Amino acid sequence: MITAGIDMGAKLVKVLIVRDGEIIARTKELAGFEPKEAAEKAYERALSEAGIATDDVDSVYSTGSGRKLAPYAKDSVTEVSAAARGALFCYPSVRTVIDIGAEEGRAVKCDESGKVQDFAVNEKCAAGAGSFTESMSRALEVPLEEFGKLSLKSTKTIPMNAQCAVFAESEVVSLMHAKTPKPDISRAVHDAIASRIISMVRRVGINPDIALVGGVSYNVGFVDALNRGLETRVKVPDGAEYIGALGAALTARAAIEKSN
Repeated sequence: MITAGIDMGAKLVKVLIVRDGEIIARTKELAGFEPKEAAEKAYERALSEAGIATDDVDSVYSTGSGRKLAPYAKDSVTEVSAAARGALFCYPSVRTVIDIGAEEGRAVKCDESGKVQDFAVNEKCAAGAGSFTESMSRALEVPLEEFGKLSLKSTKTIPMNAQCAVFAESEVVSLMHAKTPKPDISRAVHDAIASRIISMVRRVGINPDIALVGGVSYNVGFVDALNRGLETRVKVPDGAEYIGALGAALTARAAIEKSN
């Protein structure tokens, strides 16, 4: 059986194809102003990467904030359910999933079957999402790909009071004018993001094991801050930004199996 998942994220469209429980292709495209066209392009590339044709795919499910716009999709699944199902596929022991994308973060508590028991969403402020780190790296004049690594060089904790992205940027500028070392500022930023996310996770309850998925999981500075804040080591799956698409593909498979 071959199923596909399309994750229509705010910044990126991700496509993943699964055949008999094995991931055989995954691609992504910038969503831009035409997310539907971006999804079509990513889906066609995924088919080519997998070496299959459109008719070979038994079902396609979508997820993400723009899931209703996804082409080829037979049905859709919420980001929360997709994250839980995808994370458990990678780590069956996981009971808490932290999913952080460009514009929002989510905390999901699930059972051993992947069924969602509770969840919380941080969607009112960018200070708990990937766009926040992007704005902070610009303020610090450090490339985004180096921003997280920079924080690992710091051994000093500097509290950052501002939780709004706009005010936090002003605070970063003030720290720079005070000649505060960039590694210390970077660590302060990541600690502030982790603190906001941990508060959200505590609302649903922290049950081990914990998985971190979404694009922000590639930021080693944030992962370090999260580990320190939670006093544990979160599990980060390979291709963490594709977990939503994986969950959608697995949901499509489950729907077929249920109907049979």
